[in-house]
Order: sequence, then structure tokens, then C-alpha cells
Amino acid sequence: MVQSTTEQISVVVICGPTGSGKTSLAISLAEKYPLEIISADSRQVYRQMDIGTAKATRQEQITVPHHMIDLIDPDQTFSVAEFVDQSRVLIPQISARGKIPCIVGGTGLYLRALSGGLAELPSGEPELRKQLHQRENTEGAGYLFRELQKVDPDSATVIHPNNIVRIVRALEVYMVSGRKMSELKAEHRFSENPYRILKFAPDFPRTELYARINQRAEQMIAAGLISEVKGLVDQYSLELKALETLGYREVVRYLKGELTAEQMVDEIQKYTRQYAKRQLTWFRKEGDIIWVDSSTKSDKVEHYIDEFLL
Repeated sequence: MVQSTTEQISVVVICGPTGSGKTSLAISLAEKYPLEIISADSRQVYRQMDIGTAKATRQEQITVPHHMIDLIDPDQTFSVAEFVDQSRVLIPQISARGKIPCIVGGTGLYLRALSGGLAELPSGEPELRKQLHQRENTEGAGYLFRELQKVDPDSATVIHPNNIVRIVRALEVYMVSGRKMSELKAEHRFSENPYRILKFAPDFPRTELYARINQRAEQMIAAGLISEVKGLVDQYSLELKALETLGYREVVRYLKGELTAEQMVDEIQKYTRQYAKRQLTWFRKEGDIIWVDSSTKSDKVEHYIDEFLL
């Protein structure tokens, strides 16, 4: 039974750091449960970016229906709000077919926004934003963060002092609306969640996860990542924004002659490990995630799913 007595839709989420086997876990569960997968990966929405985003293979997509991949061209933009809007259309459609919506991905903000929604924040004002950046340059690094600590200390506790983009946004919200961004977000958290959610994350020892990441980087190169990037450069340019992301930017530097092939692989591995570490920090703070021993041991997952669907 996919629908609960309260009419909330039951949704399974498989999240966690890159390289942890989220897709393989979902595919294996689809052998027992009627799943349809919704990708929660901010880069898998791009067409022609398959290898570097570790997109499900064509065969996997045939075996289990996948959604929210190959939506836009690499020179287009896609926001978290668009992910939420489209997913909230897909989820009831999947449920109405008697299938279980299964959200799979490592973009934590997508997952958090889908389950809790997005706070109603005022739209940006480019001129004000420009003035704030100029003030930071005039007064010196750290000035805007100190201002944020004065007007919205709660936001300042969760924004890194060097993240000038988020600092400016928080100050902008305060100056435009007269209200703290932390207050607006806190109010929004109490809105009704339209889903019953069961969350899993594959859990590997750090050394094993890093070894998987290192191996996957080598596999991506062997699978043709360089050719994939060359094709995008030929069609667009070296300055394509989508190529500034992890894995692609290192290949671009290789194509520019800034890195040797060995350095390219080393940097992909290093920065992917760092990204995985940040993802782990994010997901460890989510108290409702069930961490499972590995992506190949699904007994524990099946037990929880069986109880969840009763």
C-alpha cells in the first residue's frame, strides 16, 4: 500500500555522499518493490553530461523508470525551486500508478527543499547586491559577515564566514524585507509535509568510501570522460558554466594544458573526496536517515520498507 491513511504519499529516499552506491541500491530494491526513481542530483538534469555525473546507464533506465534526468541543455539553468515543483508533480503521478516514488541523489538541498519546502524569501535586488559586494571590497574581507552577525546571528552560525554569496543574500533579505532570513526559514519549517518519508544512506568506512571514489574517477576516464568534455567544449566553449563543476573542470584544465593526465585524475579524486566529506557532514546532521552497512546488503532496508508500507 503506497498511500497512508492520512493521504500522505509514501516516499523512499536514498541519499548520501557521492560514490556510495545510491543508484545500485535503488536498482537492487526495484527487483522487489515497484519503484520509480526520481533523481535528486543537480547535474544529472543536463543532457550530454552522462559519465561525469555518474548517471544511470541506459539499461538501468530501461529496467527502472527514471525521472529528472536529461531535462535541459548544458548551457541552461535549473534551480532547486524547479526541482521541487517538478518533483511534486511527479510524486503523485507515480503513486497513482501504484508505484513507490524513490528519490535518489546526493544534492542535500534538493532533498531538504522537497520534504520541507522552500521559504518564501524576497526576490533579489541586483543593485543592492552590487553595493554590498562593493562595501566588502571597501571595508575589507569579513566586514559583511560581521554585519550579518549583528542583524541575523542565527544565519551567521550556519553560513561560513568566507561564503560571500550566502552572506550577501542573507543581508539582502534582511534589508529588503526587514526580517531575518533565519526567522523566515524557521517559520516555513512548520508547514505541513505532504509526504511520509523513509530515508536511507549507504554507510561505508571512510577509507572504503575514498577507495571507491578513487576507483570511480579512473573508471570515468576509462569510460570516455575526456571525450565527453571535448564534445561539450566543441559545441559550446571552455567557459561553459556546467563545465566548472567537479570532474569536468579538471578535464578542462587538462585540455588547456594546465594539468597532466595523472594530475587530472589525482585532482578529480582529491576534490571528490573533499566533496564527499562535506556531503557526509550535511547528511549526518539529518536525524531521520537510516544508515545501512553497504549498498550490497539490502536486508535491513527491505525490513524497514516492508514496515513502512504496511
